[in-house]
Amino acid sequence: MNAVVAFVVVMLVWTISDWVAKKTQSLLSSLFVASLIFLVGFMTGLFPPDLLASSSLLGLAGVVVGFIIVHLGTMISLDDFKRQWKTLLIGISTVIGIGVLLLIAGFLFGGNRPPGDYGELIATGRDFVIAATGALSGGTISVLIVQEAALGVGLSNVAAFPVLIAALQGLVGFPLTSLILRKEAARLRDEYRAGRLEAPAVVDDSTPASQGKLPAFLRTTPGTLFAVGIVVLVSIGINNLTSGILNTFVMALIFGIALRTTGVFKPSVLSGIDAFGLMMLAIMIMVFGPLATLRPADLAALALPLLIAFVFGVLGIGLFSAGMGKLLGYSVSMSVAIGLTSLYGFPGTMILSQEAAKGAGETPEEVAAIEGDILPKMIVAGFSTVTITSVIVTSIIAAGIGR
Repeated sequence: MNAVVAFVVVMLVWTISDWVAKKTQSLLSSLFVASLIFLVGFMTGLFPPDLLASSSLLGLAGVVVGFIIVHLGTMISLDDFKRQWKTLLIGISTVIGIGVLLLIAGFLFGGNRPPGDYGELIATGRDFVIAATGALSGGTISVLIVQEAALGVGLSNVAAFPVLIAALQGLVGFPLTSLILRKEAARLRDEYRAGRLEAPAVVDDSTPASQGKLPAFLRTTPGTLFAVGIVVLVSIGINNLTSGILNTFVMALIFGIALRTTGVFKPSVLSGIDAFGLMMLAIMIMVFGPLATLRPADLAALALPLLIAFVFGVLGIGLFSAGMGKLLGYSVSMSVAIGLTSLYGFPGTMILSQEAAKGAGETPEEVAAIEGDILPKMIVAGFSTVTITSVIVTSIIAAGIGR
């Protein structure tokens, strides 16, 4: 497909999605609307499979996602990060909840049914439980771990299962999280008006300290991108040296927090540079990449396992995250929103938080106060579920596929 045409089509889809989100005050999130448009477009053949790749945005996203995560780290102070230990525990309990409820689903619906019950699939219910646990609670790495294990024992349909879940889980996670975060945002707005919630301190950009310690020639758009790029390269190097134990994106987040804390980078290091808006658009397109590979026949062949996986998976998320959140003093809505991050991770965690804050807040101060409370929790939640806990859990249980 022509690159310019593809780029224009993608921008049109995102423009429509953003307009709908604003008109509905984020009741329908821009991510959900865009997901629906792309899903229908790809499955009906209206959009060619190479639409996103031809737009060049997917290639750009692969380069800049680490930059954005460093930027996120500079949005969170060290004190904010320390306060998120409760969020980390809720995220861990969420992954456990998904596994437990899917295991129950495996006993109820899977067992050792003959292949005919799943069309042409030759696998037991337990194989799908393991595949679904990895996919629902994690991202690309978890899906790859499941695929490698399934293909290693010749279960190609089990290998395809997590890919379908990964392609569809945003359609479940985005609207649910949007609704729940709207409720939490409204609660926080009332807390702010009652004087029980403070807005984050406004940084005075005119002071030298607010500009960070980078020399003046690195405070330009290319200079800032160069400095942040070095941090991303160091994060990649650490990931490679540790064979992925210290994940690139986790390290990028930690470096961002540390460099803000030490004053090397200014808060929100990429804000104000010319390239930031396009970089954000590019990484949002990453969310829709898997939809291009979906076909109606794929969904039909695995419709029952997919339905069971999502129903029991979301139930596990709700029960375990709400239960742990209750013990730790979080509201039910915030706890469940934290749990639902396992269905999509970054950048959805950031976009949905910002949309909820803008939808509930009626003044810039209210929006800042709401976002300042929600955003750090959601960012840490996404990393605790998708990037850390899920990879560890999936690495352990994937060995059970086909056994």
